Amino acid sequence: MGHGGNVIDELVTDHLEVEELFGRIEGLRPGDKDRKLYADQATMELVRHSVAEEAYLYPAVRQHVAGGDAIADKEIDDHSKAERIMKDLEGCDAGDPEFDRLIGMLMSEVRSHIADEERSLFPQLRAACTPDALDDLGDKVRQAKKVAPTRPHPAAPDKPPANKLLAPGAGLVDRLRDALTGRGKEH
Repeated sequence: MGHGGNVIDELVTDHLEVEELFGRIEGLRPGDKDRKLYADQATMELVRHSVAEEAYLYPAVRQHVAGGDAIADKEIDDHSKAERIMKDLEGCDAGDPEFDRLIGMLMSEVRSHIADEERSLFPQLRAACTPDALDDLGDKVRQAKKVAPTRPHPAAPDKPPANKLLAPGAGLVDRLRDALTGRGKEH
């Protein structure tokens, strides 16, 4: 899928990619080892996406959207719930009975979050920001995803400036671990 454009286009593309991975998981029988592969890929995408939103999208929402503090706090809380589920899921194999329960919870949580963002938050942001500001945010989000962690870190800070300082280091370590273990890659 094509990435680029303003922040809303970029994040909607991420949403579509995650939904595609969820569809692949749902299309396989319980216990199929590829369910874990797709769950790992979805986790990697979701963590990068969340880190970028927390670093750039939500500060913009706080600044430009009426009631932005409450909206951003709710979205960050959604991320925290999903991140705790992903952390628990990380330790499960596809054959583990807990895997199916956790992946179901994750898909439900993420789908609800996506629907809320696309139905409510994104239209408010589009109305409150200039096209140039949305384009600039899109560039910042793409850059943040390149250095963001790929594994859930529920205890990590989720608000600027601490999240912007710690994410690149955690991201480097995560990508190294992923490369060494082959996580998220088809074998």
